[in-house]
Amino acid sequence: MTEGPPSSSAETAMPGSPVLQAIGLARRFRDGPREVCPFSGLDLSLWPGESLAVVGPSGVGKSTLLHLLGGLDRPTEGQVRIDGRDVFGMSDSARTALRNRAVGFVYQFHHLLPECTALENVAMPLRIRRLAQAEALAAASVMLERVGLGHRLDHIPAKLSGGERQRVAIARALVTQPKIVLADEPTGNLDHQTAQQVFSLLLEQTLTLGAALVVVTHDLRLAAQCSRRLTLLPDAQSDTGAPGQPIAPEDARA
Repeated sequence: MTEGPPSSSAETAMPGSPVLQAIGLARRFRDGPREVCPFSGLDLSLWPGESLAVVGPSGVGKSTLLHLLGGLDRPTEGQVRIDGRDVFGMSDSARTALRNRAVGFVYQFHHLLPECTALENVAMPLRIRRLAQAEALAAASVMLERVGLGHRLDHIPAKLSGGERQRVAIARALVTQPKIVLADEPTGNLDHQTAQQVFSLLLEQTLTLGAALVVVTHDLRLAAQCSRRLTLLPDAQSDTGAPGQPIAPEDARA
């Protein structure tokens, strides 16, 4: 069971329009003769400046949900809307352009290009957007300064610590000034002290940008620092694919 009040009571008090919505979201997989349904009928709305921690045991569908919200995977049922637009109601090219413009991703493994400097890695999303090289590098430099790595611009990932590599990954996710940041276990490979520093930085910088943040994490101490929490439950899986127990966002401070 989930704890605290359902999201609908909090959402009705929020002004303006949500930047991210999931409406009746479901994803089903075949596992031999079994049909596995990590979640079904999931409704979720996030507004700019909100942070949501997605928690639950391994294998319950946390990363799957993140991939659906980011338009990287297609739901079996339901809709995902980013900035009011139906993500899966558009062409592949339009969806890719929307992700580049509106969504920033941070992963457990930083996925930095090993041959590129920190500056070049952070500039990459802007270059993909076809921004002029000088402008992209200038914006990347500013973002690296904001995450405390202005002195590491010319270092390749192998010359950076684990915490520094994740800071570069955060800078890369934020350099496009996205409306949504999706982070999948962004501190999973870090010691507790470094994890807290990186997580605090992620919260601070997304709030500064006015972006919505969704973080998958096993660390309940970090999850408690988000404004809301969504718990995915193992009994949302069934042999028949029937919906499991309802899943609702909670107030993490309740």
